[in-house]
Amino acid sequence: METALTRLVGVEHPLVQTGMGWVAGPRLVSAAANAGALGILASATMTLDGLRSAVREVKSRTDAPFGVNLRADAGDAGERVELIVAEGVRVASFALAPSRELIARLKEAGVVVIPSVGARRHAEKVAAWGADAVIVQGGEGGGHTGEVATGVLLPQVVDAVRIPVIAAGGFHDGRGLVAALSYGAAGVAMGTRFLLTSDSTVPDPVKDRYLAATVKDVTVTTAVDGLPHRMLRSELVDALERSGRIGSLLRALRHALAFRRESGLGARQMVREGLAMRHGKDLTWGQVLLAANTPMLLKAAMVEGRTDLGVMASGQVAGVIEDLPSCAELVGRVMAEAERTLTALEALRASGTLPSAG
Repeated sequence: METALTRLVGVEHPLVQTGMGWVAGPRLVSAAANAGALGILASATMTLDGLRSAVREVKSRTDAPFGVNLRADAGDAGERVELIVAEGVRVASFALAPSRELIARLKEAGVVVIPSVGARRHAEKVAAWGADAVIVQGGEGGGHTGEVATGVLLPQVVDAVRIPVIAAGGFHDGRGLVAALSYGAAGVAMGTRFLLTSDSTVPDPVKDRYLAATVKDVTVTTAVDGLPHRMLRSELVDALERSGRIGSLLRALRHALAFRRESGLGARQMVREGLAMRHGKDLTWGQVLLAANTPMLLKAAMVEGRTDLGVMASGQVAGVIEDLPSCAELVGRVMAEAERTLTALEALRASGTLPSAG
């Protein structure tokens, strides 16, 4: 199935495995890439040397194109851009809008730039700055998310920009891919669905929690870092929502120090990143400190398997996912179902049951 996305990045299928922190490592990314999707490596929780090692490991596992997700507000964002340029990475994705300068440098080196956005105005901004495509995530998506559902947000963005739009938030099968294509998207990005594969390194007990969840077990809370964050409801989330402001700030300070050790960031660099975050999202210093909760609480669950001490970011689709296929099996299944759905729609149109456009 050829779309503007497959032509742009050189993958076989219009599917993207998103850059999930602590989840989208070399094994998952290379498996997604070998299956014909665009795998994206999550780098925000890696040191610069760790990112270089991870990129080279992906390259040793696959010859297919893949991408790296970068934090545009990171103090060493420029160095990370130079690293992926030097390593010949095909795609740079961003969780926040990158600057004009970062986009220009990447495009100059032939790297495809695909920021993720949650609002029409953000898509318009990065398109005007030269982004090659955009991932637009509706409120059903996991992690930090907005309030507008994908079915409302996606057509807004498709109508507003002239670059390929990749739909995210609520996708897990071939029917969803066809629905996104009907809105004018060039493909879909999936996080939770790729997390719940046999190629994902997330510990099995954590995967079991996802598989047992219903759609009502996926909630949005601001208790973790002060921003709307979609995740599985758990005892820890309940406790965080009950805790007072002082307790939350003290816990966040401990996590900030732990993340400093994990990421290799110096105190001065963390302050610079805090300033950038505060300006970019109009946060109070308390909220900036709370943001330190996220990486370490995610690591506790996604790496260490401690569902009692960590949080589990999740899209609402966790409530309808029931198995753990390999990436190859998942991609094959999604594309086969998409083809069957398109064939069924064409049969309806041919029979006169479904009127043709115009």
